[in-house]
Amino acid sequence: MSDIVFHDHHWLKGQHAFMGASSYHWLNYDDEKMANVFRNSLAKERGTRLHELACECIELGVKLPRSKKTLNMYVNDAIGYGMKPEQILFYSDNCFGTADAILFKNDFLRIHDLKTGMTPASVKQLEVYAALFCLEYNFKPANLGFELRIYQSDEIQIHQPSAEEVRDVMDKIIHFDQLLTRIKEEG
Repeated sequence: MSDIVFHDHHWLKGQHAFMGASSYHWLNYDDEKMANVFRNSLAKERGTRLHELACECIELGVKLPRSKKTLNMYVNDAIGYGMKPEQILFYSDNCFGTADAILFKNDFLRIHDLKTGMTPASVKQLEVYAALFCLEYNFKPANLGFELRIYQSDEIQIHQPSAEEVRDVMDKIIHFDQLLTRIKEEG
């Protein structure tokens, strides 16, 4: 038997196939399950592309036609408020995230989130962003006003958390960050 010369697939390095070996659970799927999982994958890809488009529009100040469509409302509101898109908020290597659009002005924190999927979104994600903002920039929630918005399914969900709600999330971030840091140090 002779040695084999493996084919060169360098362009695939770091990528994963939908039906890859490391995600072998698809072996147990029937046609319906495979189709649903694949459709969800395509929807996530579409969502990523819509977020990129929205970011580009906001950065360039290009408003979309006025309508009750999720993307249009999100982009136009972000531009109207002068928000910064895709801002990373960092507390530690254990806890950080990217706010879709954010603005801090006159002690008022505004965070908008674009949701392109059908699964109902939770304001908890935006409360985490608010807490991360306060932690990173050393603000006390009691001294700030908040408006958190989720744009989804051609509707806008508005949430104005109390200072206590944001403080509770901050406390949980600090506590769990310390716990994870201790575990990492223990090896």
